Amino acid sequence: MANSAAYLAPELTAGLTVLDVGCGPGTITIDLARMVAPGMVLGIDSARAPLEQARKTATREGITNVSFEQADVLALQAENGSFDVVHAHQVLLHLKDPVAALRELLRVARPGGVVAARDTDYAAAMWWPPDPRLDLWLKVYRDVAHANGSEPDAGRRLLSWAHAAGAKNVIPSASIWCHSTPVERQWWGGMWAERILNSRIAEQAIEGGHASPADLEVISVAWREWARHPDGWFAIPHGEILCRL
Repeated sequence: MANSAAYLAPELTAGLTVLDVGCGPGTITIDLARMVAPGMVLGIDSARAPLEQARKTATREGITNVSFEQADVLALQAENGSFDVVHAHQVLLHLKDPVAALRELLRVARPGGVVAARDTDYAAAMWWPPDPRLDLWLKVYRDVAHANGSEPDAGRRLLSWAHAAGAKNVIPSASIWCHSTPVERQWWGGMWAERILNSRIAEQAIEGGHASPADLEVISVAWREWARHPDGWFAIPHGEILCRL
């Protein structure tokens, strides 16, 4: 929550109802539930597997004011004005029609409530030391995303998307992730070293001709070397919006 939704925290008070869209394994969702208890929080995701993990985590941590459901952000089952707060973290950059998704989020938020969204901006990612293999990583990732019809540089576009969706009162902001300690480098570099070889991104990179298997191996090695480098530093900015209804 602290490194992913700090811009939303001042809006959260006890008793609010919250919809967390694209909740994944529920890490942020459970933090939201703690902050608004006894208000109820619903986490939704299009994939079933992470929802099972989210439920187990909530049970293990004794969080009872949260539930999880599989749902489509473009066709939410909730009625108009159902939630005080609607939150989406790293969701819009994966969608072919982020404006339509924002319209749905605005629809299910009550008058007086807020819709909050935060997304990365991959084109603005930066790292040290320089490495052409990581330049290739960024190119491959962005090429795959664009081939899928999604926008990896969503952060800078959030304000325009909110306006296009009909939001009238939008507060834009930005924040940044920085991975520079040994633990942070191990997590981020290790995650990408594995993901670039064994994920849907890897499959689509090869299927779409954006990279060869050998290219992906080279990128994976680069991430592991970066993670071990004592000067390794990586940062990526995020755009944020708070839409007040």
